Amino acid sequence: MRIIEIYDTTLRDGSQGEGVNFSLEDKLAITRRLDEAGVDYIEGGYPLSNPKDAQYFERVRGLTLRHSRVCAFGMTRRRGMGAAEDPGMKALLDAGTGVVTIVGKTSAFHVSEVLGVSREENLAMIADTVGYLTQSGREVFYDAEHFFDGWKLDRDYSAATIVAAAQAGATRIVCCDTNGGTLPDEIARILGEAAAALKAAGCERPLAIHCHNDCDLAVANSLAAVAAGAVQVQGTINGIGERCGNADLISVVANLALKLPGYRVLVGGAAEGSGASHLTELSRFVYETANMGYRPGQPFVGSSAFAHKGGMHVHAVAKATASYEHIPPEAVGNSRRILVSELSGRSNIAALVTRPDVKNDRGLLDQVLAEVCRLENEGWQFEAAGASFDLLVDRIAGTFKPAFVRDSYNVDVESRGEGDIRTLATVKLHVADGLRHEVAEGDGPVNALDAALRKALLASYPAVEQMHLLDYKVRVINAQEGTAAKVRVSIESTDGERMWGTVGVSENVIEASWLALADSFHHFLGQR
Repeated sequence: MRIIEIYDTTLRDGSQGEGVNFSLEDKLAITRRLDEAGVDYIEGGYPLSNPKDAQYFERVRGLTLRHSRVCAFGMTRRRGMGAAEDPGMKALLDAGTGVVTIVGKTSAFHVSEVLGVSREENLAMIADTVGYLTQSGREVFYDAEHFFDGWKLDRDYSAATIVAAAQAGATRIVCCDTNGGTLPDEIARILGEAAAALKAAGCERPLAIHCHNDCDLAVANSLAAVAAGAVQVQGTINGIGERCGNADLISVVANLALKLPGYRVLVGGAAEGSGASHLTELSRFVYETANMGYRPGQPFVGSSAFAHKGGMHVHAVAKATASYEHIPPEAVGNSRRILVSELSGRSNIAALVTRPDVKNDRGLLDQVLAEVCRLENEGWQFEAAGASFDLLVDRIAGTFKPAFVRDSYNVDVESRGEGDIRTLATVKLHVADGLRHEVAEGDGPVNALDAALRKALLASYPAVEQMHLLDYKVRVINAQEGTAAKVRVSIESTDGERMWGTVGVSENVIEASWLALADSFHHFLGQR
């Protein structure tokens, strides 16, 4: 079994992605979680680039990491300056990490056109930097920037750069597909040629791979590199990063642990053995910490990765999950989801319904399916509205017992000048103890309706104080109708322990909001 090192650069390369911004506490929290997962190396940032990264290296020394090694990232020394005098070298040493990753120019094009130095000076910058840090007691990884493009342009010079790094003491030569434009067969071929060049120079070193995703091949290229002998894969959690992102370590680890024989990854983490059983949790933790939305279709860990919607698929999965799933979702900490829509068959409905009296009633299942198809044709969607679906089943089965019945509602919005808007909602409900008529103000129509509804229900149902809205979304269904278009309102609610989704559709956004809001309260009160 080959152990493949996992090198995470979420905190440095990942933070360069558009819309990604980690606070200092975010970076420390992600460091702890990566260590728990068994990641071998965590690149914390460039200590000279900004105060936050410098503070990170101070604070991270106070963490007790059980497996991961934190790395500081930096560049080769400046031109015309000794490594010992370079402030970048001082910052890297002051970071106090046992491993330092140095990026250097490997492409002759970048040496002349971007860096603006002679080829000889660039080789000296690489050797001086790696040698100085090695002699200062640091292990050095050399990131060969633009390695594959440089190799195709001038193989001999690119080979000279990695030989210079290896002879100066670098313990890993990291071959970077910086522009993300290399194909898997090229990756494998060039890695083999690079290994041969190092061997011929008498300085063999383990190779690592660092891929960007501009051709949507970063994961495939990383796996091709491992097959060609690379001992380390660099990337980010969820593939975040500049432009199209980096290799997604979630998919890299899952493929190496579960799909490709002969490899072990994350051997120092909680998921030792498979190395993959906590990937979904890790993925979502980073999304949440970065304040980013999940990618439903993300392989292995996305909410749709094991979601089944087509009736034929659901029917087959009910008999044998392997019929439409390449691995058990539990292998990566994910779960199976059965969706319901106009594409559904009776199997979808039966899979979602929990009541035995409905699950075994084919006639009733057909009624539910027909109603779902009718409603979805009108713009309803139950995939993220399980609570509304459950209530729909109860209504069709004749077992729905409403906690309240609407008599009427009214919403007034009054503008008293720029920024001064007053919203007032009135609701009249039939509840257990009679007719209730309440008025409430809110920050907007839905907030005001929610407040008035709560006031009307509170005397009979004090538990409504426990629930609140988490999310509210509006989607125009038939945009060609302009302002007369139907809208779909989706609401997500919680009582602090559970979460549930409801939906409402109408040409009137207030009515659509009321339908989703009322379903949320009906579901909550019906569960008590």
